[in-house]
Amino acid sequence: MRTLESGVKNAKNAVHYVFGRGSILQLEPLLLDLREDESSYAIYLIDSYFEKNPGPLKDISKSDIDFVIYVDTKHEPKTDDINLLLSKLQKTGKDSPFAIIGIGGGSMLDIAKAVSNLLTNEGQAEDYQGWDLVKKPGVYKIGIPTLSGTGAEATRTCVMTNPKNGLKLGMNSDHTVFDQLIMDPNLTATVPRDQYFYTGMDAYVHCIESLAGGYRNAIGDAFSDQTLKLCREVFLSTDMQTDENREKLMVASYLGGCAIATSYVGIIHPFSAGLSVVLGVHHCMANCIVMAVIEEFYPNAVEEFLTFTDKQTIKIPQEICKNLSQEQFDNLYKSTIIHEKPLTNALGEDFKKILTKAKVIEIFKRM
Repeated sequence: MRTLESGVKNAKNAVHYVFGRGSILQLEPLLLDLREDESSYAIYLIDSYFEKNPGPLKDISKSDIDFVIYVDTKHEPKTDDINLLLSKLQKTGKDSPFAIIGIGGGSMLDIAKAVSNLLTNEGQAEDYQGWDLVKKPGVYKIGIPTLSGTGAEATRTCVMTNPKNGLKLGMNSDHTVFDQLIMDPNLTATVPRDQYFYTGMDAYVHCIESLAGGYRNAIGDAFSDQTLKLCREVFLSTDMQTDENREKLMVASYLGGCAIATSYVGIIHPFSAGLSVVLGVHHCMANCIVMAVIEEFYPNAVEEFLTFTDKQTIKIPQEICKNLSQEQFDNLYKSTIIHEKPLTNALGEDFKKILTKAKVIEIFKRM
């Protein structure tokens, strides 16, 4: 396949990052440097899991003036969720922070990025779903991942579903990139085993799709190659959750996010988006469900993926599309085929001739 022009002219990565076990303790001095005076406050957006299970977050020292919001991430973020958070901050007079700190998995990091942008750009979250629609820099934002795989800590997008039109799209902008990252592998020590696998596979899938696509570049390929190397070391090992493997997977997540920032995903992510929008399946699990049935497009990767699942004794959900209505299949098709750039990356500009409606529904029926 010929190399196509990705449209990425001036790639941007996270401005600063701290990496290593125990690096969460660097948050306080970082904030001290940013805090202008005693009236300056930061906003913490933290996954609600940590409200009852503070674990390693208990060592974070917050100012009394800082504002903490625990956010339920059982469901992936919707534009309405972002708008409600923004309204809450505006009503409580907490809409001028010196920093936004997002702590959690990919959904939580995306929420923090979106709120940061909306605090300095007028309008609603859905107004900025698309490419380079955010015109002003957001509030200084710090990302602290507690899961590894999505690459949300590294990407220039934050993905949201718009319930009004049923589309799952990102707020793609250089202004969406985190200003500061703290990547502490200790924060992933309590992740349930299945979730650790599903989320970690997102990094693998990003790079498989990127390397198989038409929008290629040498730097993106290098990021992808190293990400896949690390994923293989983790998921072919006897214990994928050792301290060393959690460190490797956190690096893979970041590098995978950097890789996809210079390219696009492929076929798996659009089908995954369909499962998320129509059936409410979480993104990373949805990727794995799609991956298990997409061998005609990625035969070697699917074979390797199934080797990972066998090695780690992970069960991928099956028959989730059994007994769906025609309306649901129609909506699955619409929510998949809308992702033109990834599908063009994978199949070329005539992708609709390959992924006809009948073909898309046939693939979903395998799941």
